[in-house]
Amino acid sequence: MISIRPVTVDDVPTMMRFVIELARYEKAEHEVKATESDIHSALFGEPARIEALLCEMDGEPIGHAIFFTNFSTWLGKHGIFLEELYITPEQRGNGAGKALLQAVAAIAVERGCGRFEWNVLDWNSPAIGFYESLGAEPLSEWVGYRLTGPALAALGGGDTP
Repeated sequence: MISIRPVTVDDVPTMMRFVIELARYEKAEHEVKATESDIHSALFGEPARIEALLCEMDGEPIGHAIFFTNFSTWLGKHGIFLEELYITPEQRGNGAGKALLQAVAAIAVERGCGRFEWNVLDWNSPAIGFYESLGAEPLSEWVGYRLTGPALAALGGGDTP
């Protein structure tokens, strides 16, 4: 039986394992710099920066959803951004991913959010098909940008790279 619950401090090692497993699936394990301490601080520090739900099958962890609040000036409402949705490979297709998405969507509805958004890699056809089967639509007119490392430090320090 699938169950969804908020993560606890004791779940941090499992979450870290799932983060690495997802990065491996996305062929980007070398990019994971986070530690258990980082995840713990983001979830349980003051202030908490992220929220997470753990998905279990018969009491065994099989996946998680990590999300945070954002804001839409156009809607004048908060939204939820799903940073990570992960289900272990052997449990995919059993409804766990949908159950996690439904749980986060229910939180968004309960909080009066105007949006629930996430990103997916353009080559991840199974995920894209799954999301579209739920009624999600790609934001093809938007292009994501990211600053990291020296470029972020330079801009944040008042310089340009």
